Amino acid sequence: MGRIDKGVKCCVINCNEPAIRSISMDKVESAGLKISESKRGYLCKEHYKEYKTLSKDDRRIEKWRRDI
Repeated sequence: MGRIDKGVKCCVINCNEPAIRSISMDKVESAGLKISESKRGYLCKEHYKEYKTLSKDDRRIEKWRRDI
């Protein structure tokens, strides 16, 4: 049983929603979300959607880099 199943809260400052995803701290910070200090970035549904939007270009470039 992982931390999300146990009911960890979203790590974004001023958000107390339950988390649905766990993402690397570096990736979350590079996308521009302000999160509290921890090893992993736990995101709720709204902030995960925002993360995907903000990191779209980075993910596309990384995909191109792997395809070469």
